[in-house]
Amino acid sequence: MPLPRVPLPRRPRIPIFAYLAVMGPGIITAAANNDAGGITTYSVAGAKFGYDMLWVLLLLTVLLAITQEMGARMGAVTGKGLADLIREEYGLRAALLALVTLLIANFGVTAAEFAGVASGFELFGVSKYLSVPVVAVAVWLIISSGSFRRVEKIFMVFVLFYVSYVISGLLVDPPWGQVLNKLVVPTLNPDPEFVTLAIAVTGTTVAPWGQFFIQSYIRDKGVGIEDYRFAKADVLTGSVFTNVIAFFIILATAGALFIREIPINSAEDAARALGPLAGANAKSLFALGLIAASVLAACILPLSTAYVVCEAFGWESGVGKKWGEAPFFNAIFTLTIGLGAAVVLIPGLHLVSLMVIAQTMNGILLPIILIYTVRLAGDKGLMGEHANGRIYNTFTWAFSAVVIALTGFLLLAPLFS
Repeated sequence: MPLPRVPLPRRPRIPIFAYLAVMGPGIITAAANNDAGGITTYSVAGAKFGYDMLWVLLLLTVLLAITQEMGARMGAVTGKGLADLIREEYGLRAALLALVTLLIANFGVTAAEFAGVASGFELFGVSKYLSVPVVAVAVWLIISSGSFRRVEKIFMVFVLFYVSYVISGLLVDPPWGQVLNKLVVPTLNPDPEFVTLAIAVTGTTVAPWGQFFIQSYIRDKGVGIEDYRFAKADVLTGSVFTNVIAFFIILATAGALFIREIPINSAEDAARALGPLAGANAKSLFALGLIAASVLAACILPLSTAYVVCEAFGWESGVGKKWGEAPFFNAIFTLTIGLGAAVVLIPGLHLVSLMVIAQTMNGILLPIILIYTVRLAGDKGLMGEHANGRIYNTFTWAFSAVVIALTGFLLLAPLFS
């Protein structure tokens, strides 16, 4: 059953106001990719291989823009979420395949976000047994007690904190000539650790949950095809913005840690190491960015989980809906938040291993979701004149094939190592 859509206010005549009216889904979804696991991955990449991973990041900016644009376009044309379309076009079994895998992956990633909250606050001397429960309650209140537009404004405030990483990257005074060279000239490093880390960067940049969330977000916001050109600009802006932040995270850790051969295993390690090398401000800004990113993603991941489950079974969903209107939706994101926070409070839990498991599940799911997305976006019976063209399809399938190959390597490499 098609879900009711929230109509946008009448579109302003001035383009900049029209863009501001639909702004949000692209920027928020893309920014949430830079979560605790993402910041850790980019930090390790910079500390271990310097600027060598920058060209991979540039390619992933294009891939992220393409995949997010397809999801947003399908949401605007059909008024349905991705799980809705998978169930309707390919049957309940296909929807359940995506659902079960995403549930496992999203639970691990949600727990990882609260691990990021714990790590960030511990850098300021606050115990995780205080910070995690407080943030969990705050996240639940943000999502459940506000209207859709109020929640969106809160998300946008969290996005602003990502600028702290830009400042951290500038504080280390990187060699800009070398940085630009590494950005545009590929470094083909045969080191298995480099290849594996490149795969991890791919998985954290183009997260499978993001495909579900962007499409459901566009639907909930009520963006129709008549407003889509502005939503598309929002999606492209978000894709560039999120990878600019990743760029500066790599700059900060490469400029301060790589040249001194200081190894790290997490974003928390990176923040601590930056203190004596790039100044206390760099450490504080890095930690503040980690907290804000973790809180934003801790809001988004439970919502993504609730959207997918409800769409797969045809249940009512949507931010701002009362418990009586969408009981399953509200119950699922509440349960996801509670369990994710509870896991982090287990004494002796190895949080880095938790992040690795979550990223591995994302890698398994990503090719499946990319194939569904490309096929649905290219279906003229579903999308009409807004379906992918031949060139766009070819380009997208090529990228999908690369991601599938990299994911296969990720899964098979341990068998041969």
